Amino acid sequence: MSSASTRPVRVGLQLQPEHADYRTIRETAARAEDLGVDVLFNWDHFFPLYGDPDGQHFECWTMLAAWAEQTSRVEIGALVTCNSYRNPELLADMARTVDHISGGRLVLGLGAGWFEKDYTEYGYEFGTAGSRLADLAEALPRIENRLGKLNPAPTRDIPVLIGGGGEKKTLKLVARHADIWHGFGDADVIERKVGILRQHCADVGRDPAEIEISTGVTAEPDEVGPRLRERGVSLFIAEANGPDYDLTLLERWLKWRDAQNS
Repeated sequence: MSSASTRPVRVGLQLQPEHADYRTIRETAARAEDLGVDVLFNWDHFFPLYGDPDGQHFECWTMLAAWAEQTSRVEIGALVTCNSYRNPELLADMARTVDHISGGRLVLGLGAGWFEKDYTEYGYEFGTAGSRLADLAEALPRIENRLGKLNPAPTRDIPVLIGGGGEKKTLKLVARHADIWHGFGDADVIERKVGILRQHCADVGRDPAEIEISTGVTAEPDEVGPRLRERGVSLFIAEANGPDYDLTLLERWLKWRDAQNS
């Protein structure tokens, strides 16, 4: 995993559901799919993270169900679902349902949660970073267990993405449960954390090559793509923020992807 990934390059878009009306969000999702994006993500917050903190905003999983009907090819998911906001069994059932609506295109992105305003405004206990990670560790087997009991079963083994860079706890959860790890930082940071993830995989007897490496990108593909690729990244996620959703950087990443995969 420390050398260049042998996986094909994929490009995702995080379409941030803030400061825009839903018609614009819907049109942007359609445009991203038409451009050829591989995965379309939103995020799981209740308020904007950028700009006016009380600006327009929409809920994550309701939107994913709508995207499941609207789109036909692109994978969809949250980058990432906050584990604190939903009972794990309920979340598993929601994921299975969106999986079926989409015809097997859901990626189940999960994280421990961090945005305090979401918690305080909606009545969730914020706790500590440690308690939220402990809750995620407890929830993951429950989600897996419930997915195995649902009737009908999911259409496929729903890929689990875990986001976060904690080296002692989060990456251990990735080694045990995730199909995709979404990390943060430059190429050197990713390289160090991939090495730690590889050790966690060895500790639990898992082949690290089973885990796809993902990261967000805000720079030009020629500037950061090759170094990230050398360190094992194969899923590069651009972002677009409302109200206008400029996709020009995404288009350049898609061209770079096609060149890398040719």
